[in-house]
Amino acid sequence: MANYTITYSEGVKGFPSFYSFFPDFMMGMNQFFYTWKGGNLYRHNTNNAYNQYYGVSYPSTITSIFNESPLENKLFKTINLESDDSWETTLITDIQTTGYINDDWFEKKEASWFGFVRNNGPTGAATNESEWELRSLNGIARSISVVEVRFVSAEINFDLAINIGSIISVGDYLYFAVPPYNTPQFAGEVTQITVDKPNGINRIYVDTSLSGVVSPIPIQDAYYLYIKNPIAESHGVLGHYCQFTVELPVGKAQSKSELFAVESEVMKSYP
Repeated sequence: MANYTITYSEGVKGFPSFYSFFPDFMMGMNQFFYTWKGGNLYRHNTNNAYNQYYGVSYPSTITSIFNESPLENKLFKTINLESDDSWETTLITDIQTTGYINDDWFEKKEASWFGFVRNNGPTGAATNESEWELRSLNGIARSISVVEVRFVSAEINFDLAINIGSIISVGDYLYFAVPPYNTPQFAGEVTQITVDKPNGINRIYVDTSLSGVVSPIPIQDAYYLYIKNPIAESHGVLGHYCQFTVELPVGKAQSKSELFAVESEVMKSYP
């Protein structure tokens, strides 16, 4: 359990903030704030380094909630920070797994920081039941043959009448299900898509060396589907509400930074 120091403000008649330092004793004297830690005396607010206590640097963290129209399912697509700097952002909803935006993924637009929410849920062999309901999940068709080098690579061939489609791309995660088509199994990561129907080619290549790949892949008649790479493809996170945490990482947090507002582009979800 983490320990925090809280402060009381006479102006707001409440406790406006939590601090990462946890002293043994504290007191105010001569308009300065003093604390003791490990037998050493410290005077606060006397240097230019922010979020640095007893020789340890800390990040700045703020947690709040988007909860407009709480009875409707929504997709939280983007985050916009009216701030001096970009903050690492994590989102959690009541329905789906977490979303995430690294502070380096934000783009500065019209003096604000704008970023697309990436789904941070499990993929590959760790994909669970909640992930099969994502909008980034797409089906292809049943295979007609598979040529596999076990735990190295596999070539999955489809009937020439099948349109593999332009949505699937290198880096996506491929899965298969066999009759009676229960929980899909992890086939590997897509490395190449080759469609040359005049020459009888309609296939997908996958890397089967990844952890958790099920091998051997059925020779034929398995149904294939794929999930988009969550870093490359942004679909947002689904939920009635969204709890978000913005964090100014250590390094940035040692300088003054102002965060005025956090906004999100939200759209109603239609199942």
